[in-house]
Amino acid sequence: MGAGVKLTCTDCGTVNRVPADKLGAGPKCGTCGARLVPGKPAEIDFQTLQKCVRGDDLPLLVDFWAAWCGPCRMMGPQFAQAAQMMAPGVRFAKVDTQSNPDATVRYDIRGIPLLIL
Repeated sequence: MGAGVKLTCTDCGTVNRVPADKLGAGPKCGTCGARLVPGKPAEIDFQTLQKCVRGDDLPLLVDFWAAWCGPCRMMGPQFAQAAQMMAPGVRFAKVDTQSNPDATVRYDIRGIPLLIL
């Protein structure tokens, strides 16, 4: 069995430990049962993002976006396709900057869409 990898569930915020060699098998959260590496971008809030940044062992690529932003909507399908192609080595998430203004302050976001790894 491989080394354990810490992953925060993007649905409930629980930190899970998964054997590294089981990441491709679709591990699920021990609390809520959501997939931990779903192969698609997870829509998360600022608090969940902070928890993932502080504790997760896998890289997290975050798309900071807003529903009113045309370029953000245009980029969405390619971002989802990349999430599917790069799983389980990288997780993808989306943070709505309009609903999470703390994220724009914390990461000094001056324009969207913006990707931060």
